[in-house]
Amino acid sequence: MSDRTPPPYSPTQPKARVRIPYLKELKAQGRKWAMLTAYDMYTAAIFEEAGIPVLLVGDSASNNVYGNESTLTVTVDELIPLVRAVAKATHRPLVIADLPFGSYQASPEQCFHTAVRFMKEAGAHAVKLEGGIEMLPQVRKLATSGIPVMAHIGFTPQYEHQLGGYRIQGRGDEAQRLIDAALALEAAGAFALLIEMVPGDVAAAISRAVSIPTVGIGAGNQCDAQVLVWQDMAGLRTGRLPRFVKRYADMRAVLAAAARDFAADVEAGAFPGQEHTF
Repeated sequence: MSDRTPPPYSPTQPKARVRIPYLKELKAQGRKWAMLTAYDMYTAAIFEEAGIPVLLVGDSASNNVYGNESTLTVTVDELIPLVRAVAKATHRPLVIADLPFGSYQASPEQCFHTAVRFMKEAGAHAVKLEGGIEMLPQVRKLATSGIPVMAHIGFTPQYEHQLGGYRIQGRGDEAQRLIDAALALEAAGAFALLIEMVPGDVAAAISRAVSIPTVGIGAGNQCDAQVLVWQDMAGLRTGRLPRFVKRYADMRAVLAAAARDFAADVEAGAFPGQEHTF
């Protein structure tokens, strides 16, 4: 392990910011890591305490914070305060900001200026964008301008209407297209690849083909890292979950019980008690 590499996380060790070379070294060592979304200071701080090395302030905030039906409607101005909160609340995780729909597709220059806003105004350490070969000029522009960029291939939610909805990508002849795109994005300067809703064997082939870390979501267990939306992971979301989600807690039930107990105490006159009164 090189001198620049933070030690494996432990709450008893001094905090050091996770950097991109560290993630590449983890891949070289065959060590996997977890990424979660975060949209506010409290969850970001909790995930840092838990040892999550990378936090994504995703355009999934559109659904999970702002109540929209898709990711398409969230704006740069809506995401910047969320990224700022996560970046200011943490000291160790690498904080990645999602570039929302319409903020980077027009040209490499548009992409650059949007990414700069997230870096300067919000304190992001890297950005993420969706797309394959068509995004090579954007990825190249960011990488050569000193802005770390994670590429996102496979199912890309911002393209959901063009893709015909939430459909698995990379089956059959499309598998080689994804592998070729991954290699091209690496060559253009992407520091990592997020692979979404792709058959596990295809994601495994991509992970073997590239030297940069791959992050899977619905892409099997052979990627170098895995990501989930935290509300899905913690059981805050209701309704049918995607097949690739594992619920690790039932936070909705915990919060509902706490709210019911609070309301009952207030109605009964038990809160505030003497110990809560000045």
